[in-house]
Amino acid sequence: MEFYQIILVLIIAFLAGVEGILDEFQFHQPLVACTLIGLVTGHLEECIILGGTLQMIALGWANIGAAVAPDAALASVASAIILVLGGQGVKGVDTAIALAIPLAIAGLFLTIIARTLSVPIVHAMDKQAEKGNIFGVEMYHYLGIAMQGLRIVIPAVFLLFIPADVVQNILQKMPDWLANGMSIGGGMVVAVGYAMVINMMATKEVWPFFAIGFVLAAIPQLTLVGLGVIAVALALIYIFLLENGKGSGGGPSSGDPLDDILNDY
Repeated sequence: MEFYQIILVLIIAFLAGVEGILDEFQFHQPLVACTLIGLVTGHLEECIILGGTLQMIALGWANIGAAVAPDAALASVASAIILVLGGQGVKGVDTAIALAIPLAIAGLFLTIIARTLSVPIVHAMDKQAEKGNIFGVEMYHYLGIAMQGLRIVIPAVFLLFIPADVVQNILQKMPDWLANGMSIGGGMVVAVGYAMVINMMATKEVWPFFAIGFVLAAIPQLTLVGLGVIAVALALIYIFLLENGKGSGGGPSSGDPLDDILNDY
C-alpha cells in the first residue's frame, strides 16, 4: 500500500471514529467506511460487498441504556484493511466478515476507555464554563471528539504496518476447516443481524409485509431493483392508508390502518 493511501485510510479511520459519536455524516457506517477505504486503495468492488454485508449486521446494533453496542466503526475499518492487505479479492469477504465481529466486540473495550477518559474532560469544560471561557470549552470539546477518532486510528495504524505478505501468508496457510468455518460463521452472523432487525421492527402490522417480501425474494426472475420498486410501492400504499383510513367500522381509529382493519375483524 502506498504512503498516500495509508494517510487517506487513516483519515477515513479518524472520521469513522468521530462519527461514531456525532452521527452527522455517517462515516462510521460500514457501507460508507468500507466503500471509502476501497475507493482510496483500489479495491472498491470487494469493499462495497463487505460494507453492504456488514451494514445489514450493524442495523441491529444500538446503544440501549447503559448497554453499549459493538463498535461498527472499528469493525468496518479493521475488516476493510484486512481484506485489502489479504489480496484475496471478493473471495476474502467472508473471512473479513467473520473477523469483523470479534473486532467489533474488542472495540467495546476501546470505547469504554475513551468514555472513561472523557469524564475529566467534561469536568474541565465545566470549570471553563464557570469562568465564562467559551473558547476553553470548545477546545476541550474538540479534544474529546479527537480522542474518539484516535480510538479507531491507533488500531488501524497497527494493522496498516503489518506487511501485506504476512497477512496473505496467514490467510493462505489457514486450514480449510477454519476457512470454511469462518465462511459459514460469517453467513450465520448475517442471518443473526437480519433477525435482530426483525425483532426490533416486529409488530402485527408489518408481518404481512415481511411475508410478502419473503415470498417475492424467492422468485429468481425478480432483481434487487424490482424488489426495491415493490417495497416502495407497498410503503406508499401504507402511507396512503395511514393518512386516509379511519377504520371501516366507523369507530375510533388507532392511527394504524392495518391495525384498524385487524380490529374490525
